[in-house]
Amino acid sequence: MKILLVEDNEAIIMGLEYLLEQEGYTCLVARRRREAERLLEKECPDLLLLDIGLPDGDGYQLCQTIRKQYAFPIIFLTAREEEEDVVRAFDLGADDYVIKPFRNRELLSRIKNLLRRGDRSSTPLRCGNITLDTETGRVRVAGEEVTLTRLEYKILSSMMSRPGKLFTREEILAEVWDISGNFVNDNTLSVTMTRIREKLGDVDGRVIKTVRGMGYRMENEA
Repeated sequence: MKILLVEDNEAIIMGLEYLLEQEGYTCLVARRRREAERLLEKECPDLLLLDIGLPDGDGYQLCQTIRKQYAFPIIFLTAREEEEDVVRAFDLGADDYVIKPFRNRELLSRIKNLLRRGDRSSTPLRCGNITLDTETGRVRVAGEEVTLTRLEYKILSSMMSRPGKLFTREEILAEVWDISGNFVNDNTLSVTMTRIREKLGDVDGRVIKTVRGMGYRMENEA
């Protein structure tokens, strides 16, 4: 598996290159934002380790750009530990946030956990005429691509990965909080579900069924 490291500190680069290669990973290195963007035109890594402070911009900008095209896991690796920095990273689509100095074994454990999650979801999800490609993050309805927000995408991918299962509102809220790092209240969930249905062309609620007083279910034969 390939891991892209975007970092300008040479000591950290040398240490992580050795650590990752000892674990059997191929380590790609970019020392600047532009270098990372050019590298991504030729390579598709399985995971990204991203510093915030870069010589030609910041990791936030790069994360935002990447999330428009790619769904591979992103771990911020930074010395910034303020709450607003952490929240901003998750808002932009980060999967994890590790503060420097970090412990090697802990970082490896986080990397392996995210890669395992990616392995389980690498096959495109299908339900009727809806296709969700977990590698690219693209959602199509009858072959036409639709644009979802990160929150809408996370909810839909969870439901499509387990069609026929009843998701209580509490389960959805807990999972969205765990993944995105943002607080989502009950009213926001209702509005979000309405928007997902509109984008899927499911105005009558036949694809995502509302189970009154309990939650939602993605129909197996949508």
